[in-house]
Amino acid sequence: MGIPAGAGRLLGSGRTADVYALDDHDGYDGLGDGSGGGAWVLRRYRDGYGDAPAEAAVMEHVRGHGYPVPRVRAADARTDLVMERLYGPTVVEALAVGQLAAGEAGLALARLLRDLHAIPARRSTDPAVRVLHLDLHPENVLLTPAGPMVIDWANTDEGPPGRDWSMSAVIVAQVAVDDDPRALLAEEMLSALLTGCPDPALLTGPDGGLGWATRQRAANPTMSPHEVELLGEAGELIRRLLA
Repeated sequence: MGIPAGAGRLLGSGRTADVYALDDHDGYDGLGDGSGGGAWVLRRYRDGYGDAPAEAAVMEHVRGHGYPVPRVRAADARTDLVMERLYGPTVVEALAVGQLAAGEAGLALARLLRDLHAIPARRSTDPAVRVLHLDLHPENVLLTPAGPMVIDWANTDEGPPGRDWSMSAVIVAQVAVDDDPRALLAEEMLSALLTGCPDPALLTGPDGGLGWATRQRAANPTMSPHEVELLGEAGELIRRLLA
């Protein structure tokens, strides 16, 4: 599948998708609100990954409850999602240049999880079930002039909030236990994230705790063998910090 009509330059590529600027509003208009004032991007999934209409529906649902996500303009195909263009560094980029401290980043992630889980589910009527992001980590939070914005809702689902807390903790812990120059920052961020969790039982309970998150990560086809090997040590670090 080639570059779509009307798309401008490639802005970035992740493990499953590419993001293109759209030619009709390719550029920052200086409004300073983080939204680009009408600028849009196309996120196109590769290799049959993703469900853009379902992702868009969840984004619009949480946005309707005041949650900080990009506006969605169209999701006409399973692979293509047109949404507002955001401006600002990711949390990872802000950490790298000293714009944000690791502890502040962890508390910000915790706040975003708590705020998300205050929103009622879109489909389920069970009050214990909430909207879950299931990939909320420092590279999926942009620090825009309007505040933090959460992107990449490809893994979103509904379920017990412990699944979200556990997944975010495991993702950060994998960096913390790796031979990575960011490992110490990641451990500090993880500690703050866990401090911001309203109940440690969300991560240790049988219904969506660390065991569930570890199994999900291990089964993720985008994970490298090395990343899978880190999961056991990552879980041990989380349990030590919770003790």
